[in-house]
Amino acid sequence: MNTPIILIGPVGAGKSTIGKLLAEKLNLPQRAMDDLRFDYYKEIGYDESVARDKRDTEGFWAMYQYWKLFEAYAVERILGEDTHCVIDFGAGHSVYEDDALFERVRRVMALVRNVILLLPSPDLDESIEILNARDESMRDMKPNINEHFVRHHSNFDLAKFVVYTKGKTPEESCEEIVKLTAG
Repeated sequence: MNTPIILIGPVGAGKSTIGKLLAEKLNLPQRAMDDLRFDYYKEIGYDESVARDKRDTEGFWAMYQYWKLFEAYAVERILGEDTHCVIDFGAGHSVYEDDALFERVRRVMALVRNVILLLPSPDLDESIEILNARDESMRDMKPNINEHFVRHHSNFDLAKFVVYTKGKTPEESCEEIVKLTAG
């Protein structure tokens, strides 16, 4: 397999944990977008002080909107490198409110056979409840960013497979992904 396995989904869905297990099981490198993203962002002019100012004066949602152009670039950038690996995206890297940015990401990800959306449950309300319980800070965020990530069409449009993790260990979810991507 010379194409990546990409894990997408909301905050706390298990992308990093399952990505690590998957990389170990398949003897592939793991690339975490959260570890790489700011280096990529800075290549096209990301300014930490602007992001911080937006968060401090207008809240998380304003900072999130500032990140979007940089996130689309980071997706293009990581998929332009050696892709014989497991990649776990940061939650925002697969959700775009702007149609043009979404189309850029959709186009580059359309070439990837194994894009896995991780969600706790097929019931979206239950998924939001589970994710909010995993990270209490998400529950009080206005708007609730995980609710946005769960309900937004982007993840579903980009995913080739959906893996529901409720009632499964990370190892069981990993095995399910191995079976889905074996073909």
